[in-house]
Amino acid sequence: MATAASCLSEVPRDALQAQFRAEVLQGLSQTRKAIPARWFYDRRGSELFEEITRLDEYYPTRTEIGILTDRQDEIARAVGSGRVIVEFGAGSATKTPLLLDAAAPSAYVPIDISGDFLRDACAPLEDCYPELPIVPAEADFMQPIAIDALLPEGMECERRLGFFPGSTIGNMEPRAAIDLLRSMRETLGPGSLLLIGMDRVKPRPVLEAAYDDARGVTAAFNLNLAARINRELDGSLPLDALRHRAVWNDRHARIEMHLVAQRDMGFEVCGRRFDMDEGETIHTENSHKYDMRSASTLLLGGGWEPLSTWCDADDRFMVVLARAMSDELSA
Repeated sequence: MATAASCLSEVPRDALQAQFRAEVLQGLSQTRKAIPARWFYDRRGSELFEEITRLDEYYPTRTEIGILTDRQDEIARAVGSGRVIVEFGAGSATKTPLLLDAAAPSAYVPIDISGDFLRDACAPLEDCYPELPIVPAEADFMQPIAIDALLPEGMECERRLGFFPGSTIGNMEPRAAIDLLRSMRETLGPGSLLLIGMDRVKPRPVLEAAYDDARGVTAAFNLNLAARINRELDGSLPLDALRHRAVWNDRHARIEMHLVAQRDMGFEVCGRRFDMDEGETIHTENSHKYDMRSASTLLLGGGWEPLSTWCDADDRFMVVLARAMSDELSA
């Protein structure tokens, strides 16, 4: 078996750090300041997100786990066995055993931008699945990844199943989400399948509570991004002058998270000066919500044909199985 310690495949840390620096500086230079949500996930950010998933207000994780549990047999029949499972943004891999048990894969390739957190998450999976090659890759899954180069030599890997739970696709603007889906199709290859979680539109109070919990864990998660900038990019963002805000944007069918300046302030990042007026925000995350039509439209735009959809009894969340379309059909 390939262990997490021995086969962690990394995009060079310097490259990831350079990308973090470039995207933060670019985002803070915009008239409407914004930073991509993927930079939430250093080790502390990943730990805080796992705490969020256990909150009473945060329904997506437990609802998706319920779907994967209740429909495990149906999913198993739909995806078949023996595929290489590639999980995008694996995090703590909480939901992964449900799919590994259902799909009986030939190998498991979890991908995450936080290598230390990924390594820790793979350790218990190795104990539970001692015969399964587990090949974690520290990488930005927004770009195509050469899966062949990660697998043990000689392993048959044409049949692949992508796993993208948690409605992480909703963190992206529609155009970026389509680009990601196309990148996933390139990573997984012809004939591949994708099992993807997508959060559904629901009443505003339910949505806003899920992203602004009473204990303030989501606020700490949001503010940790500013703390990471200070720590890793020689920043001087005044953390005590920033406040978490989560609001539903009905026009775009999404929850938005912002860091709001509580006063006029100036700060530096990587030696560059930035200013914010009181009430100005740094837009840190979107979480788009979908109905059946918008979900299908998004997947088709990214080159994936929806095959099956499973929902919970209250229609809060859906898990969709899709098949990679040929280049001619997806053009």
